[in-house]
Amino acid sequence: MKNSELLAKYCSRLLAIERRSLLTKESYRLEIKSFLDYLDSKNVLLENTDTDFLTKYLDMRKKKDNIKPRSTAKAISALRSFYRFAIDEKLLKINPAEILESPKRKINIPEVMDRKTVEGLLGKIDTSEPQGCRDRCLFELIYSAGLRVSEAVNLNIKDIDIEGGVAKVKGKGNKERLVLFGKKAGIFLKEYLEFARGKLAGKTNKTQALFISRNGKRLSRKGIWKNYAKFACIAGTSSHVHTLRHSFATSLLKGGADLRTVQELLGHADLSTTQIYTHVDTAILRENHRRYLPKLHTTDM
Repeated sequence: MKNSELLAKYCSRLLAIERRSLLTKESYRLEIKSFLDYLDSKNVLLENTDTDFLTKYLDMRKKKDNIKPRSTAKAISALRSFYRFAIDEKLLKINPAEILESPKRKINIPEVMDRKTVEGLLGKIDTSEPQGCRDRCLFELIYSAGLRVSEAVNLNIKDIDIEGGVAKVKGKGNKERLVLFGKKAGIFLKEYLEFARGKLAGKTNKTQALFISRNGKRLSRKGIWKNYAKFACIAGTSSHVHTLRHSFATSLLKGGADLRTVQELLGHADLSTTQIYTHVDTAILRENHRRYLPKLHTTDM
C-alpha cells in the first residue's frame, strides 16, 4: 500500500472509529505525513522501525522544526495512534511508540479576567448595528456558558433554548453535552435573533447556523478571533477570546463549584485538565502575597 493510501485510510479511521474531531484528524494527518516522508528519506519500511528509530525521528523534529514539549507530546500521541492502526491492518505485530516517554509539560497558568473586566470589555461593543449585536451576543454566550470557540461556531438555532437557558453543543471528539447560560446571555440572544440575524442572513438565506457573518455564512473561528482582538484592544486588554472560557471556569470555582461540576460544564474528558484552574487561584494568592507583604521578599523576619 502506498503511503498516500495508508495515510488516507488512517485518517478515515480517526473519524469513523476513534471518533476524533476534524481538528485532531488534521493535526494527526500532518504529523503522520511528516513521519512517512521521513521514512522515505531514510529508505526505511514501516515494519522495520523500532523505538530507537522513533526516538531519532523525534530528535530530528526537535532540531529541524524546533518543536516544543507540547508538540512533541502530540507527535508521540499521533505515532501511537498510527501504529495501533498499522497493527489492526496486519502490517505490524507490535507498537514501538507505546513505550515512548512523553516530555513533562510545564503547567501554563491560563489568563483570566474578573467579572468587572469582562463586562467592561463586552460593554465596548456597539450593538446598534447587526454585526455588533451578534458579537455582543456571541461573546456573552461564550463567557456565560464557558464555550470553546469551535463549539460556538458549530451552534445552530435549534440547539438553543432561550427560555430554559440551555444549549446543546458539540465538543471535542464530536461529543454532545448540554451547557447552561445566564439571563443576560439570554437577553442578548433574543435581541440578536429578533433584530440582527435576519439582516445578516438576507431574505433568501436558509442557513441554520446561529452565528453568521455579514455575507450570511456561518461565522468562522478566524472571524471570531479577529473580532474579539479588536474589542480587547479597545478595552485595553491583551486577552484572547479563550480567556472568556478560562474566566468562566475560575469564577465557578471561586463561587464554590466543585471540580466535577466544572469538568462537566466545560466538557473535559479528564479531570486533570480541569484542575489547571485550581492553580489559577494559587497564582492569584501568590501575587497578592507578594504585593501586600513585600517585606517577606526583601528582608528576613
